[in-house]
Amino acid sequence: MKEATDSLRARIADAAREHHAATVGHRRHLHQHPELSFEEHNTQRYIADQLREMGVSFREIAGTGILGEVAGAGGVGRSMALRADIDALPITEANQVPYCSKNRGVMHACGHDVHTASLLGAARILQQHRQHFSGTVRLLFQPGEEKLPGGATLMIRDGALENPAPEAIFGQHVHPPLRAGTVGFRPGIYMASADELYLTIRGKGGHGALPHNTVDPIAIAAQVITAVQQLVSRQTDPTLPAVITFGKIASDGGATNIIPNAVSLEGTMRTLNETWRAELHHRLQELIGGIAAAMGGEAELNIIKGYPFLKNDENLTRWAWDEARRFLGEDRAVELPIRMTGEDFAFYSHHLPACFYRLGVGNPERGITSPVHTDTFDIDEAALETGAGLMAWLAIRHLTSA
Repeated sequence: MKEATDSLRARIADAAREHHAATVGHRRHLHQHPELSFEEHNTQRYIADQLREMGVSFREIAGTGILGEVAGAGGVGRSMALRADIDALPITEANQVPYCSKNRGVMHACGHDVHTASLLGAARILQQHRQHFSGTVRLLFQPGEEKLPGGATLMIRDGALENPAPEAIFGQHVHPPLRAGTVGFRPGIYMASADELYLTIRGKGGHGALPHNTVDPIAIAAQVITAVQQLVSRQTDPTLPAVITFGKIASDGGATNIIPNAVSLEGTMRTLNETWRAELHHRLQELIGGIAAAMGGEAELNIIKGYPFLKNDENLTRWAWDEARRFLGEDRAVELPIRMTGEDFAFYSHHLPACFYRLGVGNPERGITSPVHTDTFDIDEAALETGAGLMAWLAIRHLTSA
């Protein structure tokens, strides 16, 4: 049994190495032609063309998404899913590389080009090794991860997890702090829910030298910004991570000596517990409204509910971690800390056993260290061999394991 497993591992690793140049080509094409969330029409066509050339069946889904399927030669059996997001960000790229974005103001700064290229590479490997498994591998090329309501909700709505329902789903995401060739796992709750806060505070404007004749919304906003932190530091269980951040504040008017009529604030709220998430929504409304009223103003808080927390199935993720060590080597699959960033893969994790892991793409010696969502983000493309190979390996092993 061990000899057969080792032989298959070598076959998949060799295939990932053999197709590495093609996978790099996919990534560079996608990187040069990024498209914003739910506008990925050319990306959709490119993915469709590649799957068609491989002989992989597919259909369009969720507007600009693609749902592919690789059927094992062993016939009908179990089903599992692999997911990649395909959208880019509204960022102007600063890298001076041959494959720099040709769409000014749009950039694959979060590595979704890497995710898509890796899944295309995995699809090719799986299609060429169909004789080694029964059942089906579902390929989810998902639009709109970066924008609410999240393309995952549309994929689920349109039946990506039905007929038959996959037993499990895997997704990977680039991670610059990890060196290329390395992956990271976190069993259990891994990433936070992410809600958007839009707050308007209204007062009574006037001359800055005569504040007693006004109701200063800026002063109210200052009290609000300070007070809401008490919801985290004094009302949230210290063992439960939570974050409330206001990242933008603006007012009408245009002089140093004018108190405006209103101030607008925008922010984010994140936590790792759905019950406390709902409670924070209520307490925020109550606290902000009370402060504004006490200071003679009014407050209108609009909370747009975003992605839920992401939970990695404990058993599935520990199994995948073991399989990654088997495929890559003991020292190349590491443990990750909890993150307060959000991901719409979380929606899948609330529907079926899920594993969302990190793909190392960094190379400090080559200066490849920029974080995601920056205009200098790039990867060591050796990571694409790992990305494609490991996804194919996990798919086959999951379908053939007891």
